[in-house]
Amino acid sequence: MTHVAAQNPARPQADSSKALYGGKGTRRITVRDIAAAKERGEKWPMLTAYDAMTASVFDQAGIPVLLVGDSAGNCHLGYESTVPVTLDEMIMLSSAVVRGTSRSLIVGDLPFGSYQEGPTQALRSATRLVKEAGVTAVKLEGGERSAHQIELLVQAGIPVMAHIGLTPQSVNAFGGYPVQGRGEEAAQQLRRDAKAVQDAGAFAVVLELVPAELAAEVTTALHVPTVGIGAGSGCDAQVLVWTDMAGMTDGRMPKFVRQYAALRESLGDAAKAFADDVVGGAYPAEEHSFH
Repeated sequence: MTHVAAQNPARPQADSSKALYGGKGTRRITVRDIAAAKERGEKWPMLTAYDAMTASVFDQAGIPVLLVGDSAGNCHLGYESTVPVTLDEMIMLSSAVVRGTSRSLIVGDLPFGSYQEGPTQALRSATRLVKEAGVTAVKLEGGERSAHQIELLVQAGIPVMAHIGLTPQSVNAFGGYPVQGRGEEAAQQLRRDAKAVQDAGAFAVVLELVPAELAAEVTTALHVPTVGIGAGSGCDAQVLVWTDMAGMTDGRMPKFVRQYAALRESLGDAAKAFADDVVGGAYPAEEHSFH
């Protein structure tokens, strides 16, 4: 690093205080900060969160954007997919995440059935998330088909994160969770979707299960940041469902997931140790008792 700087003395140095991750700021991150990061070429992380305690951990760890995803249906509420999740449930979960954080930008998911009827329904639903839960922005699925919803929300002053590629709320139409954008026709549709949501005013675009080369191409073409999940390293940001990332999810993981901890195993061990102490009489001990 020193050698490179010496060769280019006139090159401006990045202001680390403005960095989304690792920055020195304490105020709540805004969509303007997200746009500035794209201009700087800064990559940043995003995680899901569904409760105040977990959100506070991620907030204190410096994660700049937290998504209260409808993935809560799978990993928090016990549903088989995201489809059954209701707007009331999303408001409850989003409220908890907002209360547990002070710096992260909080994005609340609009669940299936809360915006598909059209822009008016989308505005009504998004307004509830913003007013009742206190989220900074909302996320909705769909490219060209959701452009009118995005446009109205943005006009109303509600920042929107778009979501294209594999859209889990369409699991029944897709017949599963296949990679999207393979083949020229599908790739062209993804390009059109990306441009449509950007033109409608989305401040960021999630690309899920998209070939890495196509995702990198779209990222270069857009002036708003892309957030990849199973879309390769060429995106501006990366997101994972936190229970996948931390090893809480049981069963086989998608190819794109990297587990950074083994919390399911650790939590199970802790529960067994507690149970053994209770059964064996080791807990509570004298130091845990009052007299």
